[in-house]
Amino acid sequence: MAYLLDANVFIQAKNLHYGLDFCPAFWSWLIAHNAGGLVFSTEKVGDEINAGDDELADWAASRGDGFFVKPDATIFPALGKVSAWATSQKYEPAAVNTFLQVADYYLVAHALALGHTVVTHEKASPSTKRIKIPNACIGLNIKCMTPFEMLRHERARFILGPHP
Repeated sequence: MAYLLDANVFIQAKNLHYGLDFCPAFWSWLIAHNAGGLVFSTEKVGDEINAGDDELADWAASRGDGFFVKPDATIFPALGKVSAWATSQKYEPAAVNTFLQVADYYLVAHALALGHTVVTHEKASPSTKRIKIPNACIGLNIKCMTPFEMLRHERARFILGPHP
C-alpha cells in the first residue's frame, strides 16, 4: 500500500511536530520511503507548498516529479468519478466548486485510481459548506488516515543520535 500525503501533512510537520531544523529524521524518512515507492504526493499539493515561498517550499522543490507526481491518463477516469461523487452529494455549490479547483480533488482522484491511502490531518465533518478529504474518501471507499497512523503502521522510528 502506498500513501498520498495532503499538503497539511507537510505544513503542520514543518510548523509543529517535525521542524526541518530539529527533526530531520522525519524528512529523511519521507525521502527514503518515497524512493522505496511507499510515500508520494501530487503535483497540485507540491504547487500549494511551493506557494509558501519558505524552507518547506525549497524542500519540496528539491524532491521533483518523483515525489510530487503529475496526473497521467490513469488518473483521468478517477477525476470524473470524484467529480460525480462531489456533485451528487448535498454540499453547497460553492463547496463543490472549490473542491474541484484545489489539490484535494487531485489527491483523492490519484488515490482512487491507484488504490493508495490518503494521509491528512483533516477530520470528516457533516458540514455542507466544505468538502473534507476524509468525507470524499469515505464516500468513494478510499482508505484515509492521519500522518501519525501512517508512521505507526509503517513502524517509523526517529531515534536521537549524537549531536553533530
